Amino acid sequence: MYPDDRKYSKEHEWVIIAGDEAKIGITDYAQEQLGEVVYVELPEVGRTLKQGEIFGTIESVKAVSELFCPISGEVTAVNTALADQPEPVNAAPHDTWIVTLKVSDVSEGAGLLDGAGYTALLG
Repeated sequence: MYPDDRKYSKEHEWVIIAGDEAKIGITDYAQEQLGEVVYVELPEVGRTLKQGEIFGTIESVKAVSELFCPISGEVTAVNTALADQPEPVNAAPHDTWIVTLKVSDVSEGAGLLDGAGYTALLG
């Protein structure tokens, strides 16, 4: 169920790392737990994030949850379309990126889970 073309954090974010670039989104499990997403708070382009740091929030009709950065780097792009239309986060969470980063330490990806590991985490 969880694609192996990316890594997963225990906080339920996914990351696709290609060279020193990374795309980050939330997992299907996360969007299911949240329910209908109504707002995504995005960080500023140029902001430097450390692994595990909060980079924004995601708000649903049920709750507000923090977004945690799965890998360190500098924000190179944010998915501004989500500010007006956050629905893709629910409809296609594994195809909907929230931010992209220029990764500062690619080796941090080794500490993240693959699809099978993430599935096992969920029990």
